[in-house]
Amino acid sequence: MNTDPIADYLTRVRNAIKANHRVVEIPASNLKKEITKVLFDKGYIANFKFEDEGPQGTIKVALKYHPITKVPAIRSIQRISKPGLRKYAGMHNMPRVLNGLGIAILSTSKGVMTDKEARQQNIGGEVLCYVY
Repeated sequence: MNTDPIADYLTRVRNAIKANHRVVEIPASNLKKEITKVLFDKGYIANFKFEDEGPQGTIKVALKYHPITKVPAIRSIQRISKPGLRKYAGMHNMPRVLNGLGIAILSTSKGVMTDKEARQQNIGGEVLCYVY
């Protein structure tokens, strides 16, 4: 049993990047699928595929690297809100990652989105992770 599946997701992606893997498989959940879609929309991963085999299903994430220098698109990915200490941000104190160069992924009442989208919609939520 895993007590923090989001941290497990981020750790699998982080370890795959450090090992220069092209694809990483992650056990699926609805929140993980939404985080994957945000990472794809913002250009941090090359592609993804949801597979519904087995009781839970898996997410196959194709990681993105620079074609010449082989530098990964995700330099750092870190968990912010943990099960033991939840971190919430209102619309007035929304975090900025690397002064706007990175993204913070939030879980809001209107779904999973980035900090910039939450600022535009004037809503706050739980800060799941920082990506840059």
